[in-house]
Amino acid sequence: MKLYEYEAKNIVKQYGIPIPRGELVDNPDKVREIARSFKGSVVIKSQVLVGGRGLAGGIKSADNPDEAYDIALKLLGSSIRGEVVKQVLVEEKICFEKEYYLSLTVDRSARTLVYLASQLGGVEIEDLVRKHPDKLLKISIDPLIGYKSHYSRIVAMFLNIPRDYWNQIDSIMKSMYNIMIDYDAELVEFNPLAWKCDGGLIALDAKIIVDDNSLYKHPDLLQKYGRELGLYEKKARELGFSYVELDGDIGVIANGAGLTMATMDTILLYGGKPANFLDVGGGASRDRVREAVKLLLTHPHVKVLLINIFGGITRCDEVAHGIVEAYNEVKTNIPLVIRLLGTNEEEGRRILADYGFNVYSEIDDAVKKAIELVQSR
Repeated sequence: MKLYEYEAKNIVKQYGIPIPRGELVDNPDKVREIARSFKGSVVIKSQVLVGGRGLAGGIKSADNPDEAYDIALKLLGSSIRGEVVKQVLVEEKICFEKEYYLSLTVDRSARTLVYLASQLGGVEIEDLVRKHPDKLLKISIDPLIGYKSHYSRIVAMFLNIPRDYWNQIDSIMKSMYNIMIDYDAELVEFNPLAWKCDGGLIALDAKIIVDDNSLYKHPDLLQKYGRELGLYEKKARELGFSYVELDGDIGVIANGAGLTMATMDTILLYGGKPANFLDVGGGASRDRVREAVKLLLTHPHVKVLLINIFGGITRCDEVAHGIVEAYNEVKTNIPLVIRLLGTNEEEGRRILADYGFNVYSEIDDAVKKAIELVQSR
């Protein structure tokens, strides 16, 4: 579960990590009032859960209260990468000389926590790793030992932090570790962690991601669970499907996570783009298939629906009935391409053939047909 920046900063402040003064606001008049109290110079930050909001125009600086008002007027109610801005965080503008990147995350392959540090703050971590791997420091934390202060000295020397401030970087890194443990977090990130003009470090931005599986231990967060989901992700969750929204135009339904991923990979291999990941699970009933098909047939980005079913526990004739029922209910002209193999396959194929659907035995043939139909539309 992703936390909004203001929520992350409220947490890190409690752990003694320095952050700019700021207030959460939902109307332009209040923004102007806060800007006056901060002597005019402020940074106005859209509170959305998507990445890249700065590049998308979601973070703006203002030099006076009236300018702050105008910026807030434009930001509030606008859309940043598909998410509507309902609140902005208004912060004092900090004079800084240097930006660093500092995070603590989970290295799943090594089964440890790992600190990541770089002098190239403000850069997306993916770009940093790809373009400047030598500029990134990694320090793994033995889970049986936990945090030790010598980790901070390694980071301080790598970042060229003045020795007088090594205690501060130690305090920040120790607090990051404590947040990680206390909140069952997957990520605690400061990008940037800035070096102020008058000396010292300050977290200009903060990001925390909490493990969904631990939310039962955090009731205040549990009640907010699911807020970052889009409309179709919420519908899919209510229906009990494993679903991920993507940015393509070929809808994908399959049974089993592995088969669903393989279907998406095949679409990409042949030059198509999947619109989603939807796994109906093993032993999917007619009703479950019907609801999955209805969901994607009403999706505005889906131009073709590709269904890939391997019937072991799942009966192909039940799948076929579910598909037909969904198509009759939705009344759409979106074409369906179906790959059907397994238990009661012949009966399932007969049911679908009676309705004129394209049915294939090989996934490559089905994917090629789906891409062909997308291009023709």
